[in-house]
Amino acid sequence: MRIDIISAVPDIMKSPLQESIMKRAQDKKVVEIHFHNLRDYGKGNYRQIDDTQYGGGAGMVMMVEPIDKCISQLQSERVYDEVIYMTPDGDTLNQKTCNHLSLKENIIILCGHYKGVDQRVRDLFVTREISIGDYVLSGGELGACVLVDAIVRLLPGVLNDETSALYDSFQDNLLAPPVYTKPEEYKGIKVPEILLSGNFPKIEEWRHEMSIKHTQEKRPDLFNE
Repeated sequence: MRIDIISAVPDIMKSPLQESIMKRAQDKKVVEIHFHNLRDYGKGNYRQIDDTQYGGGAGMVMMVEPIDKCISQLQSERVYDEVIYMTPDGDTLNQKTCNHLSLKENIIILCGHYKGVDQRVRDLFVTREISIGDYVLSGGELGACVLVDAIVRLLPGVLNDETSALYDSFQDNLLAPPVYTKPEEYKGIKVPEILLSGNFPKIEEWRHEMSIKHTQEKRPDLFNE
């Protein structure tokens, strides 16, 4: 998979996407993550990428032309399955979307900034709009990091245990069951005996029951999806 991220401030994303599991995924050549500074496509000596909005109002708007130049250059080099715009009014990110996007080959992610992008960017280029929640950040960069992490960890060869992602919360609309490690007892609380039994069919049955129980208690809305 190849992911190209377009941003006015790409350095914000380099640390979280170049460490830990994301670094391992790139070292293994499972994924390529490329950052593109929108100012490289800006106008004039100041590499302008934003301007005041027509009709008045507070806040600057990202201009269509620099974004057009960047996306068009990338699309001239390869075919992209999705051009995703990170925006508070997009579809709320969930596990189903991550699963779907993990099957793609090439993705562009555009990070909004300031007051957002000229609507014509969305009309001409964007194929999917995604939000990570009902709140507003300074830009789409942190949302892009969340999206990329959630996608890449699903790719074969990224996690040490290939089945690990299958047991994450929200797969099959269930929350994950509780997990334990050493010691067997701590401050009077013991690990459930079933997990020490070695009876793996029974352990899986217990885990499924606990997933249902946790979901009923914490996120009953998931049963309606």
